[in-house]
Amino acid sequence: MNSRGERSIAELFSDAFAQLAKLIGNEFDLAKAEISEKAGQMGRGVAMIGAGAIIMIPALVVLLLAAASALTHAGLSEPVGYLLAGAAAAAVAGALVAVGVNRLSGDALKPAVTIEQLQRDKAAAKEMVR
Repeated sequence: MNSRGERSIAELFSDAFAQLAKLIGNEFDLAKAEISEKAGQMGRGVAMIGAGAIIMIPALVVLLLAAASALTHAGLSEPVGYLLAGAAAAAVAGALVAVGVNRLSGDALKPAVTIEQLQRDKAAAKEMVR
């Protein structure tokens, strides 16, 4: 049996490919874990948007009626008061939707750790083949 320092080229290539295969398996495991985490993050983002929308609807109706009433008592006509209150509510709703969409963007959900690790592994594999 050859000592560790006297291994043949075939044994070296065999070991290198075995290590590469194990590395690829580890990368798949990392990718699965990171994608699972990102999917959970996406689910929580969608749940937060839904819960916020459900809770906001009755509160928004009451606040809009109060704002329209205050505008009417301040001297504006009822239609103008309701229009201004509705426009303000639409602006707030737009901001909330924008924040929710931002949390679901591709950059936020990209498996950055896995991609970075794959780049390092690619460089290491090139070094092993030399």
